[in-house]
Order: sequence, then structure tokens, then C-alpha cells
Amino acid sequence: MSACRRLLLVLGFVGSMFLIMLSFYHWNRSEEKRVERIYQMQELRKQLLREMCDGDNVAFLEGKHRFEDLSDDDLRSLVVDDNHGIIYCYIPKVACTNWKRVMLVLNRSEPYQDPMSISGDLVHMPNMLTQLSSSPRTEMKAKLKHYTKFLFVRDPFVRLISAYRDKFQKHNEYYYQNFARDILRLYGNKPNPPQTMHDALASELRPSFYNFIQYLLDPWTERREPFEPHWRQMHRLCHPCLIQYDFVGHQETLQQDAKQLLSILKLEDDIKFPPSYDNMTSTGSMLDWFKTVPLEDRRKLYKLYEGDFRFFGYNKPEELLDG
Repeated sequence: MSACRRLLLVLGFVGSMFLIMLSFYHWNRSEEKRVERIYQMQELRKQLLREMCDGDNVAFLEGKHRFEDLSDDDLRSLVVDDNHGIIYCYIPKVACTNWKRVMLVLNRSEPYQDPMSISGDLVHMPNMLTQLSSSPRTEMKAKLKHYTKFLFVRDPFVRLISAYRDKFQKHNEYYYQNFARDILRLYGNKPNPPQTMHDALASELRPSFYNFIQYLLDPWTERREPFEPHWRQMHRLCHPCLIQYDFVGHQETLQQDAKQLLSILKLEDDIKFPPSYDNMTSTGSMLDWFKTVPLEDRRKLYKLYEGDFRFFGYNKPEELLDG
């Protein structure tokens, strides 16, 4: 082999290595910037909560200004993993089934099983997860001070649509008996709704989305009992002014946020958060859902959920509220 050819081969090899190193450098810088953006977003979310809680938002606190003002029932959405020092406030219709799967897996022995191997029905059974309120008050406060506390939130109106789809468009006898029959009777002009969900589906009878909104807006609903957790305001479930959360995830950036949280917990090599489903209710479809809801009722609904929009940084849906 001639010296000239050997030189060309060496130069080619060096050039290839240089390109590989350059590509790796650009990838590494890009990854650093991505991680930094995610970190900054998390800090902005927590800063917004601090500003909201320090401001003049007394109405959203409903007279509960101290942790001592919260009853055990107020704390029922907080579950704890003492092994890893984690407290999770679950919000229905915000990936809570999968986060409960993760919490249940973490409470079992290593190596951790795949969270998706656990039935969704199982994680929602009573006493499968340890509630924070099962501890004495002094112990609760110590855990809230020292454990890593997190929650995941979602666009409030999109969450309502998801709740409606799940509880009133699918076969669910419990929600039919306890909610849908009353909604049909009071707002659907059906004085004698079918006795069972099976009969209602056979008649293609279910509350409309607007009927559901009418139910939420009726003052009688809240006077009778607090909102059911699937449509209770998120800040009323997790009390962000009385509990200082270390991590605030969003459904809209679920996989990214889940990866970051598991990294913070030093669990990223031990457990993988389940993938999202493609058929999740999207923000883009919101306009179609609200076509049947009169403008005045949309505005009333925003006032009802205004705290969630403001606490968690969701834009006021002007396209739904402008005349």
C-alpha cells in the first residue's frame, strides 16, 4: 500500500472520528438544553403556586388557611410510600391509574415488576395504597415536611370532558345509579329514567354533555354533598396552598414529566412509567364538546373551575367564553 493511500485512509478515519465526536457533542448539548428547559418549566409551575397562595385568593381556600383545618376526608387523595419517602396526591382523570400502579409497585419488593402488569381495577380497590391520613397528625406533618410530594394536573375543561366520557358514555352501573339517573331526571327531561344502565343503553339513553354541565352548575349539587372526585376541582383535592409540593406534573407533558420525576426520585433505572394512550381527550377537541353548552353556562363553568386554571397555569379559554 502506497504512503499516499495510507495517508488518505488515516485522514478518512480521523475525519470520521471527528464527525462522530462532533455529532455526540451536539447531541449532548441538545440534551443538556432539553433537561434545562424541563427544569425551568418545573420551577415556573412551583413559583406560580407560591404566588397564587401568597396573593389575595382567600375565596379559593374555602376557610381552610392552615393544615390543621383539613379533615381526614380532605386528605383522602394523598397516598404515601414510606419505603421511598414519597407522597402522591392523585387526581382522577389525570393519569392517576398509572401513577397508582407505580406507587403500588414501589411498595413491593425489588426487582420492581412492570406497572402495567397490575390491573387498573386492583389499584382502585380500598386499602391497596397507604393513605397519609392513616398516620397520626404529628407524623403526617413530619412526612409532609421531609418526603417528596408530587401531583399531576390537567386542563380543567379537558378533564371534565374525560370524566364525562368515562363515567357516562361507558357502561358503569355505579355512576348510572348514583349520578346519571338524577341528571336525566333533573336536566334531561326524563322523569322516569330506566332502572339499570343496561336498560338505558338499550334505549340509547344517557345524559348529554350539557346535562352534565347543568348538574355541575346547579347550586343544589354542591349543597347536597361535595363534588365527586372525578369532577371535584383539583386544588380542592390536593390543597396546594397548605401542602408545598416538590413536583407539579402536567398531563399535557406526561411522559416528559414522569421521566423527570423518576430521575429526581433516583428510580429511573428501576421503573418505567406506562405509555400514554392515543385516545386521550385532547385540548383540540374541546370546542366541539362545548358547542351544545350556551355561552352564559360556559362562563359560569369557568368561574366554578377558575381556581384550577389559575393555580396550575392553564390559559383562560377565551375562544369558549367570548360572545
